[in-house]
Amino acid sequence: MGDDLPFRQLLDVGRVLVSDLDVRAILDRVLNAAREITGAKYAALGVLDETRTELAEFLTVGIGPATRRAIGDTPRGRGVLGVLISDPRPLRLADVSTHPRSYGFPDGHPVVKSFLGVPVMIRGEAWGNLYLGDKQRAREFSDADEAAVVILAEWAGIAIENARLYERSEERRQQLERAVQGLEATRDVAVAIGGATGTERVLELIAKRGRALIDARAVLIMLRQGSDLVVVASAGYATDVSGHRLPLAESTSGQVLSRGRPERIAHVGARLRIAPAELGVPDADTALLVPMLHRGTGLGVLAAFDRGEDGGVFTDADEQLMLTFAASAANAVAMARSVEADRLRSSLAAADAERRRWARELHDDTLQVLGGLRVLLSGALRRNDPTRFEAVMREAVTTIEQGISGLRTIIADLRPAALDELGLQPAIEALLDRRRDADLTITAHLELPEPPSGPPLHAELETTIYRLVQESLTNIAKHAEARTADVSVVASDQRVTVDIRDDGKGFDTGAATEGFGLAGMHERVYLAGGALEIESGPNGTHLRAVLPAGYRSGTARDETRGLV
Repeated sequence: MGDDLPFRQLLDVGRVLVSDLDVRAILDRVLNAAREITGAKYAALGVLDETRTELAEFLTVGIGPATRRAIGDTPRGRGVLGVLISDPRPLRLADVSTHPRSYGFPDGHPVVKSFLGVPVMIRGEAWGNLYLGDKQRAREFSDADEAAVVILAEWAGIAIENARLYERSEERRQQLERAVQGLEATRDVAVAIGGATGTERVLELIAKRGRALIDARAVLIMLRQGSDLVVVASAGYATDVSGHRLPLAESTSGQVLSRGRPERIAHVGARLRIAPAELGVPDADTALLVPMLHRGTGLGVLAAFDRGEDGGVFTDADEQLMLTFAASAANAVAMARSVEADRLRSSLAAADAERRRWARELHDDTLQVLGGLRVLLSGALRRNDPTRFEAVMREAVTTIEQGISGLRTIIADLRPAALDELGLQPAIEALLDRRRDADLTITAHLELPEPPSGPPLHAELETTIYRLVQESLTNIAKHAEARTADVSVVASDQRVTVDIRDDGKGFDTGAATEGFGLAGMHERVYLAGGALEIESGPNGTHLRAVLPAGYRSGTARDETRGLV
């Protein structure tokens, strides 16, 4: 060959090729290196189709854009080019036009005399062919040219295979990352449900996790309400349009929900059938609409807009990932709704039981006092005996004082002033004193934080604790026929424990009537995030409630609390 310059070039090219992981960049390097090493005027690389019977892609170097346009369609592997497809071995010709398979050149194609073709093999199978034409400063390509190009083609095959393996591994890695993201998003939603954070919080979380999952610029959640879809949550650049309604029958989102199949939209303005501004995404270009299905029933639609920073189109992988996430989101919404419905039913039942209880209290105490007073005064009027008026008036005053005392007790039970004015421990102590007046012996152990020794408990927690003690003592006084009771309320940094025992006759906790107030106690403890246990038998009843402690940051009493 005269010197070893081509082989030094091959070594340099080889080092670069095997370090490159971009197939297109590798092909460009191969073409330019082959042309430079052999001194060819033209270089081309044909990539075989899956059947390896013709060329699926044809890359060239040395032919300008104008000439390429004049040639027209790229070759498919007929004529001399097809020889290497049917017989993948190097082919070197001094004049390509003399070969029996030569068809000549298409209009606009430059005339080529000398020719060198070498197959590019990957794992023993032909992947493509490297073609060189018109060697400069010589009539034809030499043995050294062929040897150099064969080596270059081998290195190209290795580099291409490495790049393809890297691309597949990267694609697999991205798939795994998307799967992990999907699992994490589903986990977060499940945790929100397990924490009973409410439908609104769950919807907010679904929108945020869905947006991050497919790198969307904005995500909306639309839930079905009657014959409409209603926007209930959003994340990203979308402006808040909560409450906006879309008719199911006349909207693309409604069609997606009715069909139960997702839809990718390349041009929002042309396909969405509604102005994007109405959904709070006026600049949206692309969209992905995914139905939220729960047990075959359509709950709503997840709508994602504009993928990535540049607002690109959503991919098939995005669609599959969002479809899986939407199924979990639908389950989360259905469960959150169920939890809220059960909680509401329980709250209403507890409120109704509370109202009936106070109605009985007013009927048995206050109304009886007022009825007795009416009889007393009516009798005095009928007798019309002035000498008895003074005695009747004194008796009436006594009766009124009794009624006032009873009303004060009821008012204190409804919302004790001591709880707001003095704190939880004095309020419980006052409650215990009133119950002791009913001939019940009560021992108490109270360890509750109060200023200035420490910050007080949250107002809602104080009310829950007070209600538990109040309801328990009411049950003991009315139903237990107990002589003694022991009340313990102890607060620590982490929890508050309420422990109440009596030596009464007990009751059947499974068949207890509303008069025992058990539903209200369970509801209060549940809403406070605690646990309640009640055991009852012939030797008495034991109530134990453990509540998570929560403290106010300031020492001032909260004056905004209302009845709970």
